[in-house]
This record gives sequence, structure tokens and C-alpha cells, in this order.
Amino acid sequence: MIPKELIRFKEVGKPITVLTAWDSISASLVEAAGADVVLVGDSLAMVVLGHQTTLPVTLEQMLHHAKAVGRGFSKPISEQPLVVCDLPFLSYQCGEDKAVEAAGTLLKNSCTAAVKIEGGESEIIKVIKRLIKMGIPVMGHLGLTPQSVHQLGYTQQAEDKISQQRILEQAIELEKAGCFSIVLEHIPSTLCGLIKNNLKIPIIGIGAGEDCDGQVRVTADLLGLSEKQPPFSKALIPGKRICIEALKAWVDQQQHLATNPTTESSQQESDY
Repeated sequence: MIPKELIRFKEVGKPITVLTAWDSISASLVEAAGADVVLVGDSLAMVVLGHQTTLPVTLEQMLHHAKAVGRGFSKPISEQPLVVCDLPFLSYQCGEDKAVEAAGTLLKNSCTAAVKIEGGESEIIKVIKRLIKMGIPVMGHLGLTPQSVHQLGYTQQAEDKISQQRILEQAIELEKAGCFSIVLEHIPSTLCGLIKNNLKIPIIGIGAGEDCDGQVRVTADLLGLSEKQPPFSKALIPGKRICIEALKAWVDQQQHLATNPTTESSQQESDY
């Protein structure tokens, strides 16, 4: 799939599904689940690497995980989901040249077909225009932008009229700059719907209500594997508990067999 295909999805009213992946196993799961887009998100800094924020993850680490994601796909390339990779903190905030080099590194050396960038300030718009001019598709990201955690926190954004108008204006500028879609995170649903209806490119929501062209979720959140569950992403299964109980049962079994070798011999015979 190419990025512009998502615009066609919006035109025909097809909901867009986006799930994150960070290695070959998670990639195989979301591909088999039928996700339209796989996001190699910088959330892997927290989900996989144990950091408290997304800030510490490096470009080299993002590339490492994007490569692993590509190895997890089993379908022919033409049938694989679109892969979008986050540009990590300080890979694009320091100028257009550095951003082009960072994004180009991901597209050249992994399955990444597009990059996602947070923010809609004038400096970010310039970077996005340069990337697109160089043939690098860009997905925008407004609202709660995790790379600005020390400024915005993790609370809902755009709760007043002034900030809502600013996000609407930024979304319009992102579309004009050439973004093929925009993620809106943790903003009022009414604002998300307003932006969706004013833009031709698809709006992908997370914690922004249902009036979107699609939804994105962190796969670990949906599987109940995260340490902290976001208020807008309910776990579909108690994944962590299920895994711990299954592994504990195996550990207990091995300890029991070690103290009961006769039982172990009988078990091995029954396995054959």
C-alpha cells in the first residue's frame, strides 16, 4: 500500500485501522489481524525499552526496530500493510537537512514507507515541506504530542476555544504542506470531527472520539501488556496476567518434575 491510498479510503468511507509494532512477532500479529497501517512508533521507548517517556529513543534504535518489523511480515509486499515510522526526538527539530537525512535513512534501510512528525508550528511545517519535496511521505501528529511531554504532559489537549482554533489551523497547514494524513491525539471529539470535516486527508484518532476517518492504538495497550493503561485505550484481554499465569504454570511444573523424577519419566513417555 502507498500512503496516498489512505486518502482514497476516506473518499469511499472505509475506516482506517492503525496498530503499532516493534519487532517481528508484533508485526506478524498486526499483519495477520488485518491492520491497514503498521506504525513503528517511538512509543517503543516505553513499551519495549523501559523508558518513562519517548524522548530517549534514538534514530538508530528506531531503524533497528523498523527492520525487525519488516522481517515479521509474511504476505507479498503488495499485500503488506503500509509502514509508517516515527521520527524520534531531535531527529527533525534541528533543521531540514538533518530531518531529510534521518527520514531518508529509515526509508532506505527498512520497510518504512513514510514518517510521522509531531507538531504544527511554522518550523515543523518547513521541515515537512522539505521532506515531501524530497519524495518522503509524511503523516502529521497534533494534540497530545508525547515528545513535548515536559511542556504538555499527558493530559487532554485543546480544552479551550483558543487552543482548539490553533489546532484546526495547524491541521489545515499540515494538509497544505502535503501530509497524507494526520494523527489527532487526546483532544475533544467535537474538535476531531470538525477537523475531519474540513480536511480532505484522513484524520486518525487516538483518544479523540469516534468521529475520525480511522483509529490508531498501541498494540501493547490493546493486549493488556502495558504497565499503565491509557484512559482512552481499554485492554481487550488481560494479556499480562494471562502470560504470567501461563509461564508460572510451566515454572511450577518444572520445579515439581525436578523433585519427582518418576513423574517426569512418565510424562515424557506420554508425550511420545
